[in-house]
Amino acid sequence: MKQHTTPFATLTFEREVAAPVSALWQAWTAPAARKVWASPAPTVSVEFLEADSRVGGREISLCKVEGQPDIRCEVGWLDLQPLRRSVNYELVSCEDAAQSAALVTAEISSMDVSGTEARSRLVVTVQLSSLAENMEVGYRQGFGAGLDNLARVAERTMLLERVIKAPRSVVWNAWMNPVTLPQWWGPDGYSCRTARIDLRTGGEWVFDMIGPDGTVYPNHHRYGEVRAEDRLSYTLHWGENGPKHADAWASFEDQGDVTKVTLGMVFSTEAEFQAAKGFGAVELGLQTLGKLEAFILSR
Repeated sequence: MKQHTTPFATLTFEREVAAPVSALWQAWTAPAARKVWASPAPTVSVEFLEADSRVGGREISLCKVEGQPDIRCEVGWLDLQPLRRSVNYELVSCEDAAQSAALVTAEISSMDVSGTEARSRLVVTVQLSSLAENMEVGYRQGFGAGLDNLARVAERTMLLERVIKAPRSVVWNAWMNPVTLPQWWGPDGYSCRTARIDLRTGGEWVFDMIGPDGTVYPNHHRYGEVRAEDRLSYTLHWGENGPKHADAWASFEDQGDVTKVTLGMVFSTEAEFQAAKGFGAVELGLQTLGKLEAFILSR
């Protein structure tokens, strides 16, 4: 009898990304960002059933192509060294038949370049075991396209971080409360006028942000996943049911008696990202997080 042999391969992918390490790390690990770049081709849609980017957590997704059976992918996070390194396993199956198993290691580093633009390097090593058929060609194509998408997403990702001197439960409750959220949201001198608000998975917040000079900026946030005291995701739209201009998320991390808040946004296009940077979105966003802390400390 001919003995079955399982093909093994080690694949290495490298990308240079015109974004700081912090943006690349969030694009690689944050569930809301991963959903933006996960599809390797326009003909493939990816449905996320579960997403928990913590050590011991897992991500389960279905890759769907019209007329073909779904491909199930399970990712389990084994090691996460923020801004530096991640290790995960990946199991791929189709119609309950295992297709492949892989160990994926990602190394992220800052590049030494002249000028003011931050650049990063991503090196991904995939130790692949093909279980049903030789999956090497498919992995090369799929990972290659996915990492190209990742690089473009990282390059239009904006991150805002603030350590707030309050427990995570207090910060979360100030954010995910329909009464208090409109009281502090927005940069210095801005106020909010709410039409309707429902801060749950599948909910929305339709509101006007009013500038110091009285200018009205219509907004519509549509909420995706909401995990209590952990993270939330939402899409930003230009006015009620208007065009989407960003996918956003906020995460809340315990650091002793304080809470680290990370607010991330993947803009829909590079032009929108550059326009936002140009009018001071980073500075205005940090003012918003400052107002959150001031609101909490005043109570």
